[in-house]
This record gives sequence, C-alpha cells and structure tokens, in this order.
Amino acid sequence: MSTVQIQDEQGVRIITINRPEKRNALSLEMYTQLTEYLIQGESDNGINAFMIKGQNDCFTSGNDVADFLKNSDLGPEHPAFTFLFTLLDLKKPVVAAVTGPAVGIGTTLLLHCDLVYADNKAKFQLPFVNLALVPEAGASLLLPRLMGQQKAAELLLLGESFDAAKAHTLNIINAVVDSENLIEFSLSQAIKLASKPPQALQASRQLMRDDIEVVRAQMQKELKQFAIRLQSDEAKAQFRAFLSK
Repeated sequence: MSTVQIQDEQGVRIITINRPEKRNALSLEMYTQLTEYLIQGESDNGINAFMIKGQNDCFTSGNDVADFLKNSDLGPEHPAFTFLFTLLDLKKPVVAAVTGPAVGIGTTLLLHCDLVYADNKAKFQLPFVNLALVPEAGASLLLPRLMGQQKAAELLLLGESFDAAKAHTLNIINAVVDSENLIEFSLSQAIKLASKPPQALQASRQLMRDDIEVVRAQMQKELKQFAIRLQSDEAKAQFRAFLSK
C-alpha cells in the first residue's frame, strides 16, 4: 500500500499521508510522491483545491530521520525542500486536517495552507533547535508575522509541544473541530473552495500572497543555514542520541 495516497473528489485532490507504523514520518520517497501529486493536481483543470491529511490519529511525526540523513546534501533538489518550494508556488488553495502529532514540517507546512483545522488530539511541535538545527519552510519569517516575535520565539527556541487550542490562539489553525467531524468538515470546506470560480479564487489567493518572493528568499536563507547546522558536531550528537532511542 502506498505511503502517500490520493483521491479526487468534487474538485478536491485529497492527499493522505499513510505510514502509520512510522507515525507517518516522511521519507525522501514520500516527499517526492507529495511533490508529484501536487504538480499533477495543479495542472489538472478538474482539480481546484487540495486537502492534506494524515492517517491513524497522526498527521505526521516529521522527517524519517534515518532516511533523511541518507541524503544530507541539502541543495535545491533535495526532495524535502523541493516539496516545500512546490507548496509555496501552488496557485490552488490548500486545506489541512490535523489530528495527533504534527511535528517539525508537520507544523511548518501548515503555514502555507489556506485553511487549517485540527481536533483536540492534535499536538504541534517545532523541535528544530532541540536537534541543533534551524527552522525551515519560512517559519522564521511567517511565525513572527502571525503571532509576534515573543510568541514565535517561544515556539521556535524552546521547541515544546502545544495543543490545538494554543495553535488556534496563535493563528496557526482556523478552528478546533470535534474528532469525529474533522475530516468531513475539512473536506466540506475544501469542496466549497473548489466550487468557486477558479480564476477569481486563484487571483485572490495570489493577492494575499503578494510577498511570495520575500518568503522564498527567507526559505533559501533557512536552507543554507539548515545545511550548515546539519553538518555540525552538535547536530550529529543530537541525531545519534535520537536514533539510539
């Protein structure tokens, strides 16, 4: 069974992260699949919106660390960062439904979604500094914009987990939804978007993201620093400790 599944429904491409035995940790192959499914949907005139969700009470626990370290050459062609820049460049709107862990990229990718809903089982975390790394996906720019410098520093520098209620207060998600209704409600919102006049929808989204080149530049700065930090002695020590658990 594929670790990334797609289903097209009423103009929405539903992308499901499906690796429950690894808490939906993202491998390099999964990043490639995600990118391909986004690009395909972007070029399909029958698809007007995307929805991203997890499986088995988990959105994603972040990177599959062992797999990620197999390709530590973090150039622009790295699958994880190709996915993030593809997400940045999408013209069509994205809805996310979050339950369970949303760690690292599981939280930062939400910053590029248009509508995000979570249930009270959701747990968010940005543990980059804990792993001797730096933020990615433009989080070092986008989070301070969303919530102010001090609150963003609390999330990025302490790296502690936080629940859906706090994520809502900090403007990371739109609403907290009952677990039994999360997927149905999120999909209904995505279908609403997909039913709108597509050119007007995309033009409106583009106007709200008029600073995309500023975000891209910040992501590229993060990527350079991330690559440096990944090769540092302190990062190697943190990853050895993580993998030994």
